[in-house]
Amino acid sequence: MTAYFIRRFLLIIPTFIGITIMVFIITRFVPGGPIERIIAQAQQQGAIEGVRGARSSAEQTQPLSDEQIQELKKYYGFDKPVLVSYFLWLGKVLRGDLGTSTRYYDPVWEMIKERIPISLYFGLLTLILTYGVCIPLGIAKAIKHKSPFDNISSVAVFTGYAIPGWVAGILMLVLFASQWEIFPLGGLMSDDFEDFTLVQKLGDLIWHTVLPLLAYVLGSFSVMTFLMKNTLMDNLASDYVRTAISKGLSFKMAIFKHALRNSLVPIATSFGNNISVILSGSFLIETVFNINGMGLLGYESVVERDYPVVMGILVISSLLFMLGNILSDICVAAVDPRVKFE
Repeated sequence: MTAYFIRRFLLIIPTFIGITIMVFIITRFVPGGPIERIIAQAQQQGAIEGVRGARSSAEQTQPLSDEQIQELKKYYGFDKPVLVSYFLWLGKVLRGDLGTSTRYYDPVWEMIKERIPISLYFGLLTLILTYGVCIPLGIAKAIKHKSPFDNISSVAVFTGYAIPGWVAGILMLVLFASQWEIFPLGGLMSDDFEDFTLVQKLGDLIWHTVLPLLAYVLGSFSVMTFLMKNTLMDNLASDYVRTAISKGLSFKMAIFKHALRNSLVPIATSFGNNISVILSGSFLIETVFNINGMGLLGYESVVERDYPVVMGILVISSLLFMLGNILSDICVAAVDPRVKFE
């Protein structure tokens, strides 16, 4: 097993290079980068001055000279071939330098580090609620299959599955925040948060957490619930469970002593993959609720073509995803002793 995990860790290197080099090349050929943005801003400023000073149309069309454009390309590293630029960037990443934002001119790692606690806060709460509710609910639905409880809960779960989390977030904002004014319209804390007492701060944080947390949980709630129910029903129909019951074991003991552990294997398989979601957040949900986490930062960096921030978030999320896959294998081995990784 040790050799297997060593190979898995070594596979992170070529996988990471493959992911990052593909996205790095895409960022070089997508229009609207930092140089184009500077030219557009200069054109806009030139148009304003042209109205004031009646400048010629040629001057307004190209406000920067070829020398200035070349200097900008050199400054942003666009004057070198793509592969050369990539390996220069990779060398900086290996030294812990994710670069500098082309939009805000702040170090990328500092921008990400400020937002990690917020995404981690929502990610951990989502993980706890998802597994804490979905596993018991899936067990109850499997035991009471085709009962009124199973049918009613299935309608609710399927409805949640049909609505994306960010759409549900918009609906909740319209109803509970805008129309009924029960919850705030967005953000993670009130403007006068620093003036609150400790109890008031805790209440204010919970008040701002309810709606986005529901939107987070809704995305994975349905899949986990039905995965738990279906795998448990498959195991309850297996010969080893029927044999255990025929030998005098109670139905309850057959579930929790035999069927449940085998049913947790698919749940354990997906556990590690949730790590990247825990830390990276959700682009759309954080944007809808204006939560200043990694998701909102990633969305803004893509929209603004802030490529160093895009690549910095990609580095963290891809590493977490690959480590999560390894953690999934460890979880499967812990749940199912029959699994031997060779």
